[in-house]
Amino acid sequence: MSEGQSVDQRSRERDAQAPPQVIPFPPSSAPQVAFQRDELRTIFNLYGRRIAEGEWRDYALDFRRDKAVFSIYRRASEMPLYRIEKDPKLANRQGAYAVIAASGLVMKRGNDLARVIGVLEKPLRAV
Repeated sequence: MSEGQSVDQRSRERDAQAPPQVIPFPPSSAPQVAFQRDELRTIFNLYGRRIAEGEWRDYALDFRRDKAVFSIYRRASEMPLYRIEKDPKLANRQGAYAVIAASGLVMKRGNDLARVIGVLEKPLRAV
């Protein structure tokens, strides 16, 4: 290095010669919980009908290590109206699936997703 080089030039040269640092992700002891394809099909069938009626407008999927959550919104800027949760740890006790209202009230819980989200279906009307 010559004396005419600035400190910035010297540090850039040093950084260019050093190998890049690899920062590994922390090891995962348990895989993430996710919805299976048939579960998503069931949820999106209901979601599509309610979109067509103009009641729901947006959704969000959240996959964590302990549970998977499908959140339903009336508007994207609001809190979710409902959350459909899949928690495999509760499968043998209360049921792996739950529909939870915005207030935190558990509307229905069970092991059959179609029956659990049936609580979000509109009742049939006589015409």
